[in-house]
Amino acid sequence: MRFLIFLSLFLAACAAGPESTSSGLPELTFVHLNDTYRPGAVEDGERGGFGRVVTVIRQLQREGRDVRITHGGDFLHPSLESQLWDGLQMVEAMNYLDALAPMYLVAGNHEFDGRDPEAFARAVRASEFDWLGDNYRFMTGDAQVDAALHKAFTYRHAGRTVGVFSLTLHPDDGGTERDYLEVDRDYVSKAEQAIAALEARGADVIIGLTHLHIWADIEIAKLKSKHPRLAFIVGGHEHEPQYAAPGDDSAGVYKGASNARVIWRIDVAFDADGLPVVAGKRLDMDAAVAEDPDYQAIPMKYHAQLVERYPLLEGRVARAALPMDATEESVRGGENSWGNFIADQMRGAFGVPEADLAFINSGSLRIDDYIAGDISYEDVARTFAFSSYLRLLPISGAEFRRLLETGFRGDGSSQGYFPQVSGFRLCVDRSRPAGSRIASLQVPQHGAWREMEPDREYTLVMPDFLFNGGDDYQVPAARKAAASRPGSELKYLVLDALIDAQAEGRAVGRPVDPASPRIEVHTGPMPRCFAPAGSG
Repeated sequence: MRFLIFLSLFLAACAAGPESTSSGLPELTFVHLNDTYRPGAVEDGERGGFGRVVTVIRQLQREGRDVRITHGGDFLHPSLESQLWDGLQMVEAMNYLDALAPMYLVAGNHEFDGRDPEAFARAVRASEFDWLGDNYRFMTGDAQVDAALHKAFTYRHAGRTVGVFSLTLHPDDGGTERDYLEVDRDYVSKAEQAIAALEARGADVIIGLTHLHIWADIEIAKLKSKHPRLAFIVGGHEHEPQYAAPGDDSAGVYKGASNARVIWRIDVAFDADGLPVVAGKRLDMDAAVAEDPDYQAIPMKYHAQLVERYPLLEGRVARAALPMDATEESVRGGENSWGNFIADQMRGAFGVPEADLAFINSGSLRIDDYIAGDISYEDVARTFAFSSYLRLLPISGAEFRRLLETGFRGDGSSQGYFPQVSGFRLCVDRSRPAGSRIASLQVPQHGAWREMEPDREYTLVMPDFLFNGGDDYQVPAARKAAASRPGSELKYLVLDALIDAQAEGRAVGRPVDPASPRIEVHTGPMPRCFAPAGSG
């Protein structure tokens, strides 16, 4: 369950406006977005996209506002496009935004998906926006790139000094570990050091720009009790809107939805004592917001190049039996129709007989969109922005239970390590300590569900990424030695299954059955696992 402070995610839209200047406008206006992986819109063009962000900015500028853009990171990778252009398509799109209104950006964990620094260095050199970072540094060996990162950043506006500090995730918290990147994990300490440096430079207002988990943002926001010029924190990493209300001793925290489906407008004025007064407003970027026609030349250009590279990109390979919500919030938060279909294909990856068990981390399913009506090759390609080679291995029931506990650590907020599963069902009690939350783990036997036997041997198919310790899944060493080599890329198994269904005239996908779930999660008093509907 998400933190209770997020129960009123959208109250910011009702926040009272800040005090105004004599012109009737707040002195500063920011537009915040984060986790953007495509130049264009999503959900069949009906939501998100930079074209709508441009429309909003132009409108604010017509009102006489000096707009600045903040970006909470994750844009170079992963996507279908980034497999071809290493994120340069996003750099071009964001340069367009920066030319319209200055943009300040914190690096996210996916900026460093490349194991060597060459592609990353090209992206930094091509950037016209400002890269900010106070708890990390680039070590690419390219002096121009390594010097591009600003610390304790300031700019002047209308006689005032605006200060921005910036923090990104450490590898221990889900960040990316690379030889060309150094990250300090003491987020609060690094934030306070940067705030002190900004105060020494005479900052009238201080902003935090982060790519951290929301709990870390909230801890940093508490620094307002000692540093009253800390106005707000804007961030990324989560893919759905997040909001923590400001208070006398805590700054507000704002995060948007991925691919600019939801962004934030934040206005800042100053009270009689010269302290910042903040109002944030959530902006839903749906079909009611027109896409700017001039900007649209960029996504149209890259889409044309994609179709040239993949002539069958838009061709139908199957038809969905129902609209399947494959947004990351859905895939990472619970059992999911698209996730079930994908996990089901995994068990047959190594022939007959099919494996007993299969699971995949939901962070490997990257489409972040709805799959409905015609299913195209593009839907499959966008789902698997990463390579998805599979492994087959033997495992005991007890070992599998310990392995799967990894998927249910943490506070229950949607995370990429959450599993989509096939061949078994499980009941999770989140009130238990991490590592012992699986209350029941069952497999089909003789036409009924039976508890998995600890000493029995089962066969398991899992992604090579998890097999090698990704998302902190740890396969026992003896089982790794007995495993197959990487084989059968999942993307093509799914594509084959879709094409077979199309040839047979079958629609694809089944609704999640609430009466017979694969994954049942409880956060309060524990009822009987897998209790029939209406039972006591």
